[in-house]
Amino acid sequence: QVQLVESGGGLVQAGGSLRLSCAANVPTLNPYSVGWFRQAPGKEREFVAAITWSGSSTYYADSVKGRFTISRDNAKNTVSLQMSSLKPEDTAIYYCAIPWKESVPLLSQPSEYIYWGQGTQVTVSS
Repeated sequence: QVQLVESGGGLVQAGGSLRLSCAANVPTLNPYSVGWFRQAPGKEREFVAAITWSGSSTYYADSVKGRFTISRDNAKNTVSLQMSSLKPEDTAIYYCAIPWKESVPLLSQPSEYIYWGQGTQVTVSS
């Protein structure tokens, strides 16, 4: 059973930056693609970004493209989400997740992901 733990959330002013990290309890995340999702109060969970196991391919939601960057450090067994130019509408709980299969193009539906972290809160004030 893969367990994921997110960290790095917090309160930031609009226009600011945050860096989220996702760590796993398995010896290596190498075989796995990893995705980031978010869920705001009263809204459905939505895709944010994903990265292949090698890091060679990434995929972003249109709403974050150009502002967020997903990356991974397989030596440290972590996947990060660098968020810049944050907006109040980015406020949500952010989750990292692992899909049921490796796929290119990367998977973006929550139902296609089988392992989830507990989430980290990101709040962007105006």
